[in-house]
Amino acid sequence: MRFLNRSYFFLTSLQVVAENFTAIGEFLLLGFSSLGDIQLALFVVFLFLYLVILSGNATIISVIRLDQSLHTPMYFFLGILSTSETFYTFVILPKMLINLLSVARTISFTCCALQMFFFLGFAITNCLLLGVMGYDRYAAICHPLHYPILMSWQVCGKLAAACGIGGFLASLTVVNLVFSLPFCSANRVNHYFCDISPVIRLACTNTDVHEFVIFVCGVLVLVVPFFLICVSYLCILRTIVRIPSAEGKRKAFSTCASHLTVVIVHYGCASFIYLRPTADYVSNKDRLVTVTYTIVTPLLNPMVYSLRNKDVQLAIRKALGKKWSLKP
Repeated sequence: MRFLNRSYFFLTSLQVVAENFTAIGEFLLLGFSSLGDIQLALFVVFLFLYLVILSGNATIISVIRLDQSLHTPMYFFLGILSTSETFYTFVILPKMLINLLSVARTISFTCCALQMFFFLGFAITNCLLLGVMGYDRYAAICHPLHYPILMSWQVCGKLAAACGIGGFLASLTVVNLVFSLPFCSANRVNHYFCDISPVIRLACTNTDVHEFVIFVCGVLVLVVPFFLICVSYLCILRTIVRIPSAEGKRKAFSTCASHLTVVIVHYGCASFIYLRPTADYVSNKDRLVTVTYTIVTPLLNPMVYSLRNKDVQLAIRKALGKKWSLKP
């Protein structure tokens, strides 16, 4: 009888554990639900910014494609960056806009994993592209005579492919680590999309090893490209200082200013979020920073390159001039 009682207790305990570790079918994205009536105003603002992002990146891509004078490695990578950022925002913003007007803010387990995979894939690709664009500026300014060889179209194609493949392989590694964890009854994601920190905090097991591996991945995709960009610009600065004419110095600086602006904002915000332990995640403050790199940075890229870059400005004027001249 005592054996039967112990067996019954053991089976009951197993049943409770199994119920607790049953995989959840969906997550609830809390997003900006705590802001109440302000959500409608946020919807209008974010929708406007999203349309500006789409139109700005579409303009940059179209102008680079149509204007022969912009068929250079620098603008080739800028076009790829704009394309990547367009898809990057498409992964997050439409769902966020729907949730701002919706009562049910659920997302299925599979869709959450896919959203994280594509978001991280395009985000890491952007980081790597910015690193390659820094190398391109280094080659153009420090080794102008060897530039056609260093940045031939074959080399540019391989570098662009390496950025995309590397970005999505790193994303696949991180997503596999996150979603291999057991998720119990907790399914309330304290964010407006499936980001790493708010999702991994819902796991019902120790995540120290997973967090460490994710941190190492973050160092590799953020710190290493940023370090290479810094080294490139130190070499560029040393070369610019040796240029005798003030006009030559100004022109060299102007070709780097747009890239540097985007790099500082992009790497600054991404490093604040991903280069620290998950336990330090503070929802409200981090959501504001996340808005910066999911909305402001993709918005900043076409604005900076169109407002500060004279070649792009001239190409836009030429395109608009042709459009108006074709009208009867």
